[in-house]
Amino acid sequence: MDSSNVNGKTTPVVEHPEIESLQAQIRSEHDMYLRSLADFDNYRKRTEKDIAGAVERGKRTLILSFLEVVDSFDRALQQVEKAPAALVEGLEAVHRKTIGMLHAEGVTAYKSVGEPFNPALHEAVASQVTTAYPPGMVVEEVQPGYRAGDLVLRPARVRVSQQP
Repeated sequence: MDSSNVNGKTTPVVEHPEIESLQAQIRSEHDMYLRSLADFDNYRKRTEKDIAGAVERGKRTLILSFLEVVDSFDRALQQVEKAPAALVEGLEAVHRKTIGMLHAEGVTAYKSVGEPFNPALHEAVASQVTTAYPPGMVVEEVQPGYRAGDLVLRPARVRVSQQP
């Protein structure tokens, strides 16, 4: 018979199958508890990732809508030759404010003219016969392209050079 030392007193350890069974059950319950904690932590991380993805998708949709507004301002500013100066200044101020808001969100236009055509960055809307550029180069930007970091939000719509 084994003995145990508790508070300086030696007491015999009684081995009962019932105690061993209860200890095994406690170990099993503890393992289930640890697995539940790990499952919950994984659930929390997955939920945070899903929410962040939904926010980014919503943000992208909103930014694409703002890009349409910027395009409208660009077209309007090209047509204001005979408009009163105050109107032009107001349009330019709103245009700058909109561009500033996009820049604050990390959205920038990228240069296309003179660059090689890249289907990841450009959408070809036409080709143009020219000797000013080698074949396959962007000769005109019909609509600017925008990116946020490395992510292309909207490809530039361009005309591409072609051999004569």
